Amino acid sequence: MPAEVITDDKTADEVSGLDALELAPRPDRGDRGRRIWNSAWPKLLAVAIAIAAWQLVVLSEWKPTYVLPGPVDVFADLKELATTPDFWDGVRLTLTRAFTGFLLAVAIGTVIGAAVSRFAPLRAAIGSLITGLQTMPSIMWFPLAILLFQLSESAIMFVVVIGAAPSVANGLISGIDYVPRTWLRVGQVLGMKGLSKYRHLILPASLPSFISGLKQGWAFSWRSLMAGELLVIVPGALSVGARMQNARDLHEASLVISYIIVVLIIGILIDILFNTADNALRKRWGLTGN
Repeated sequence: MPAEVITDDKTADEVSGLDALELAPRPDRGDRGRRIWNSAWPKLLAVAIAIAAWQLVVLSEWKPTYVLPGPVDVFADLKELATTPDFWDGVRLTLTRAFTGFLLAVAIGTVIGAAVSRFAPLRAAIGSLITGLQTMPSIMWFPLAILLFQLSESAIMFVVVIGAAPSVANGLISGIDYVPRTWLRVGQVLGMKGLSKYRHLILPASLPSFISGLKQGWAFSWRSLMAGELLVIVPGALSVGARMQNARDLHEASLVISYIIVVLIIGILIDILFNTADNALRKRWGLTGN
């Protein structure tokens, strides 16, 4: 009897069956309100402590209030700022830049990471270069970006992508390196080769580390974008960074701090999304307690 040819569909079904043995049972949702509160109260306490410390510094008169305004004044200005359409236009522009640059970095970093992990000569050639690019401060790229693209959106995107792509690539490389050898042997027995092996075995197994690389890549891209919006003021594009720079030029300290708080809030919200995805994946794979 001729050997049975293993099709992609059959391979996928068999791998799904193997995955089911590894996956942890779905936990009972329980009291959603209690879980939300248990997660939220440490963050709220940290915010309260930071605001109290801020107020104490203001009361100490270390700096005059027109240089370092208190929380009451800043939050009043922030509330008024949030009611203006121009403010939300700036936030929308900044987020559009952030997600566009990040998605480009994910696409480029994933391709590079998969290629480097697959071909040993390529890893020997550029493996250390990727790590070096990851540790390099993004602000160092802006003089070159301005020379190449002038004061434009392309200059900002260039730095955002080159700052985030190495982290994404290293996350994927690390995840692939730590795929258990027994899993690879099982995949070989099931007849998985080439793209099928990557699609059904290696990439799913490296997903936890890859998500960590995505999270780190987002942090790099967000910091690069904020630096870019302060250094590269594109005419007519009043982003959050450009508005913050205008407030500094006008010596409006309260607005400067307001925009700092806006950037901080956006960063925290995105971090929560990444943590939620990471925790859900780890629980699903039985890597954490229920």
